[in-house]
Amino acid sequence: MPLNPSIHWLIYTAALFLLEWLYIRYMGAQLLDMPNERSSHQQPTVRGGGVIFFFGALIFYVTHGLPFGWFFLGLAAITLLSFLDDRHTLSSSVRLPFQLLAVMLLLWQAGIMDFHWLIILLAIIVATGIINAYNFMDGINGITGAYSLVVIFGLWAFNRIYGFIDPDYLYTVGLANLVFLWFNFRSKGRALCFAGDVGSVSMAFLVIFPMSLLIATTENLLFILLLAVYGVDSVISIIYRLIKRENIFEAHRTHLYQYLANEAGWSHQSVSLWYARFQMGFFALLFFGGTSAILTGFVIYVIAYLVFRQYIYKKYVAPAEQA
Repeated sequence: MPLNPSIHWLIYTAALFLLEWLYIRYMGAQLLDMPNERSSHQQPTVRGGGVIFFFGALIFYVTHGLPFGWFFLGLAAITLLSFLDDRHTLSSSVRLPFQLLAVMLLLWQAGIMDFHWLIILLAIIVATGIINAYNFMDGINGITGAYSLVVIFGLWAFNRIYGFIDPDYLYTVGLANLVFLWFNFRSKGRALCFAGDVGSVSMAFLVIFPMSLLIATTENLLFILLLAVYGVDSVISIIYRLIKRENIFEAHRTHLYQYLANEAGWSHQSVSLWYARFQMGFFALLFFGGTSAILTGFVIYVIAYLVFRQYIYKKYVAPAEQA
């Protein structure tokens, strides 16, 4: 007699909780994130807990007839690479070729590689940029999990309309995200684990795939705004650093979320939830608004972001730098 579907999900949840607990319990001593001058935490914390995202996707892969083979090959490669990076800090000259290969496998699976070569090149650049932006943005408790949960919800809502992917894929990835948040989304200094490079990079990969399918299905590039909040923060932070002639590939504390959590003293939970709320606003624009409303909303958000960032910088960051 087949199991009730709800029993399946309870088993998956228990398995993911157990895997995350075992990782923290037995791998924690080998992968401790020690605080330094760029950190937003104050005590050693287990790094790499985001590996649970890969296992969530693996549950879908194994239980649904091994679909999306090229995509999962790319996911496995980039997850392994990022896990090694958490352990040994690999150089960008090692990471980038593997990221590009994994991205090309993803785009091949999504059907993007059948488009014009200019579109393919742009897709490779954008997807690789998103992966690294996700990595840069993962710096405080809860931000990767809370933000990604909103993105997954948005993909689920549009999937109900366009049917571009098996919804169980989004359910299992979302479930892994919720399990991770239980261990991570806690007050400053109390998280049981951080996502690590393996978490932020694999989650980026996991959301880029269905988003690529959505864009390929609808031929609507505006769906890239399902990642608008991270995109705006990352691009503007890079521009500011280029203006200051800083090395954009080095770790830093110049994202707005870092200013809010470190200099302005906002709680990690508060900052993470605000980022998630604003991304939910973009989802609402995409779902209910027309093209003009979406573009207008995006422009207003960018202007508001720039004004608020400058305000926070002058009030909190500049005095700290001069002290």
